[in-house]
Amino acid sequence: MTNESPAEYVRFNLVFRLQHIALFITFFLLAFTGWSLKYSEPTLEHAAWWIRLWGGGKTAGIIHKAAGVTMIFVFLWHVLYLLYLLATGKTKFNTITTIVPVPKDVSDAVQNFLYFFGLTNRKPRYGRYTYLQKFDYWAVFWGMAIIGLSGLALAFPTKAQYLFPQWSVNWIWELLTVLHSDEALLAIVFILFIHFYDEHLRWDKFPMNTLWITGKMSMEEFKHEHPLEYELEAKENPGFPGKPKSS
Repeated sequence: MTNESPAEYVRFNLVFRLQHIALFITFFLLAFTGWSLKYSEPTLEHAAWWIRLWGGGKTAGIIHKAAGVTMIFVFLWHVLYLLYLLATGKTKFNTITTIVPVPKDVSDAVQNFLYFFGLTNRKPRYGRYTYLQKFDYWAVFWGMAIIGLSGLALAFPTKAQYLFPQWSVNWIWELLTVLHSDEALLAIVFILFIHFYDEHLRWDKFPMNTLWITGKMSMEEFKHEHPLEYELEAKENPGFPGKPKSS
């Protein structure tokens, strides 16, 4: 909550918002240039205009590598910032506010599916993050491990080849290419059809959830979407509504 607008709650501070912006900019650069590189064969006439849009294969490759390295640094920045918050006590583990999956997430998912199919009239009561938001978040770690590591190997082949036995280099290279390409395609599909809908295209958020820009949500939204966190804030902070715990 802010002094200027007492009806709003500050959910994400400036650092988290900058990290998110940097992440999605590099993600789209990687998606667009990666798509052009994946389908850059001369025989694919319908894809020719797309590769030309990025200045040809060489330029697209440079942009792709630069965006990939930048994304890795953004990811490391995020991890180090989380460690800083933990080390300084600005954030603490709590089953209601944690981004770490807990058993309740499973029961929330079951409860939500039952609600969707009209088998119950009770919606799950979420803490700071829903089970889908947690899946969304940890998918980045999974993606960085598979796409990031394979991408580094493909970007610097002369260095990476020394990590593998000589007899395995050919099939390892094919495996890395498939992992990098197909996992990236899966990430694009997930972002477009799951993340965009859940965060922006739902009827109550359309056409865009401005949380990623302002870091704020209305107190009414806070109570409705994250009731357990709201109750925890009200219980632990005498002056609630107040400032966010981490800054």
